[in-house]
Amino acid sequence: MSSPTQLPPDPAAPEEGLRVPLQIEDWLTVIVMALLALITFVNVVVRYLSNQSFAWTEEISVFLMIVLALVAGSAAVARNRHIRIEAFAEGGTAARRRALARFGALMVALLFALLAVLSTRLVWDHIKWDETSPGIGVPQWWYSIWLPVLSVAIAGRALGLFVRAGRTPPSAVHEVQVRQP
Repeated sequence: MSSPTQLPPDPAAPEEGLRVPLQIEDWLTVIVMALLALITFVNVVVRYLSNQSFAWTEEISVFLMIVLALVAGSAAVARNRHIRIEAFAEGGTAARRRALARFGALMVALLFALLAVLSTRLVWDHIKWDETSPGIGVPQWWYSIWLPVLSVAIAGRALGLFVRAGRTPPSAVHEVQVRQP
């Protein structure tokens, strides 16, 4: 939550300090949400008209919700809106806030880099053991490959936040937020 003296980011301001535009995450979010809505709508209509349900919709919906969570996580990290205890993160001197912001960004990057490595091993196991999904019967790695890919994206966004926090003067470190388009 913003303090009374700090203005919220201007939604009309351009993205500042990003090499990879946030429109990637924004459009992926729109596409995934539209697919989820469409799949759910079709399933409800079919179930209403025929008392049957498409078995594949639950499997695809779960996959899309996981992708949505990771894509939104990437956008949150890039915009410096990830979860934190504000009383702790925004208290103390400007140098302390800057150090904590950089430490937090670095820890997020390390966590998702580790998740990328471990989930890559999971994908390899799915390929090696030729596992198939329970609902549709497609190769399981079609779903699991996106976990390491999106984890790398989040780690990259966190590293970018780490660099941007390092370039920001200590007095303005809590304002290292990307202006929303």
